[in-house]
Amino acid sequence: VVGVKINGCGAVWLVLSWPVTMEINLLIDEEITGSPGEDWFERVAGEVLVAEWLDETTEVGLVVTGQERMRELNLVHRGIDEATDVLSFPMVEELADAEDDQELRPLFVGPPDGIRHLGEVIISYPQAEKQAAEEGHSARRETAILVVHGILHLLGYGHGEGVAADDEARMKSREGE
Repeated sequence: VVGVKINGCGAVWLVLSWPVTMEINLLIDEEITGSPGEDWFERVAGEVLVAEWLDETTEVGLVVTGQERMRELNLVHRGIDEATDVLSFPMVEELADAEDDQELRPLFVGPPDGIRHLGEVIISYPQAEKQAAEEGHSARRETAILVVHGILHLLGYGHGEGVAADDEARMKSREGE
């Protein structure tokens, strides 16, 4: 972040200098063809992290895989024997708001390297292509939606059964930005 601008209406704009140096660990399975490249994934993930006020001490892992591997992961971790579009595996169980500096911080002491390891986001690229066709937009756009969705889960956003309506609305709002 190079600076912050506040316009006459009070809106806050971040002035970014790319590339933002956050640690984005990306693995695209060899079987995957046609997906966006490494730079694209790093940029999308970096934009989400910056929008959530995280900095260069943040690390996230992204894995782009196929339907069978996603089905296996979904079965092992959620007990559902079918592929899904995105899974998130947070490294930090819960994040708390630090009232004094308005920064999200882990509830426990972090690792000695000072890097905030958020976790892993797994995306099924074939599922993204399928959903893109159903929604009438590009696979690239659908994949970006899934990256945003997955990272928001790592940051504690939620939806679905057992999640308060206002928390679900908060996630939908962030996804739309």
